[in-house]
Amino acid sequence: MRTGIVFLAFLQLLAASELITPIPGNIPHDPEKSRLGERLFFDPLLSRDGTISCASCHVVSEGGAELKPVSIGINGQKGTLNAPTVLNAVFNIAQFWDGRAEDLHEQAKGPIVNPIEMGNSFENLITTLEKDKTYTKSFSALYPEGITADTIADAISEYEKTLITPGSRFDRYLEGDTTVLNRAEKEGFELFKSKGCISCHHGVNIGGNQYQRFGAVIANNEIGKNSLGRFNVTGDPDDRYYLKVPTLRNIAETAPYFHTGSVKTLHEAVRLMSYHQLGIELKSAEIDKIVKFLITLSADIPGADRAEK
Repeated sequence: MRTGIVFLAFLQLLAASELITPIPGNIPHDPEKSRLGERLFFDPLLSRDGTISCASCHVVSEGGAELKPVSIGINGQKGTLNAPTVLNAVFNIAQFWDGRAEDLHEQAKGPIVNPIEMGNSFENLITTLEKDKTYTKSFSALYPEGITADTIADAISEYEKTLITPGSRFDRYLEGDTTVLNRAEKEGFELFKSKGCISCHHGVNIGGNQYQRFGAVIANNEIGKNSLGRFNVTGDPDDRYYLKVPTLRNIAETAPYFHTGSVKTLHEAVRLMSYHQLGIELKSAEIDKIVKFLITLSADIPGADRAEK
């Protein structure tokens, strides 16, 4: 009952504002550090065996995510959760599904030392990078302290700040071009609002700014309990199964969906979300219109033509 009352109150609040804003044209960043970070992002030397780069699991040309349920790390090890997109991640309240990293700088360190992902140590990685004269020259020029865990993470995070996708058709619509969306897309946006999807997916990233329990209204034991979510960070039993709400930016390019990577289509993702999070069984035609709206959230991907190493 309490959840329903709070939800209705929130919908009333939303009636006064769209609560979605366009992505800005750029984010302040250091261009030189960003160029170094880009090289690091695509370099498999970051992993202990030289086979896995950041771009292995966050494929910039594939929506900043990966077209598989879970990523494969060193020695063929499978991850446990679907890799979130790195695109527009700078706008998130925190990083990782459970929000254990406060920002991009902290997040950049995690995969490097994760035994399932890159399986490295910073001590070993620093030794490896110091053997490369171009890396030592670049770090020395940009960081007085040279190559350290913090400067590696700083450079990568500076590059990731550039991975934003302004200029989607929907952003142009928000900016006043009412002709850029067709009737079905506009109706999809109205359904997105009236059915309550916007209660979790709002802000510049249309998500990424709060945590929600998977199966908030109707539990999904198969999908919802795959991760303990925020409980991993806080240890608070009330935080079990609360996950960071994912961004919907470029969502059409980031299948499969959910933290499990178990849902293959956007249509099915919308159906399941409306049922388990809102307690609503949408008609197929309604889902189709919402999907049409979601497709308008896609924009050109920066550096999509960058060759993956």
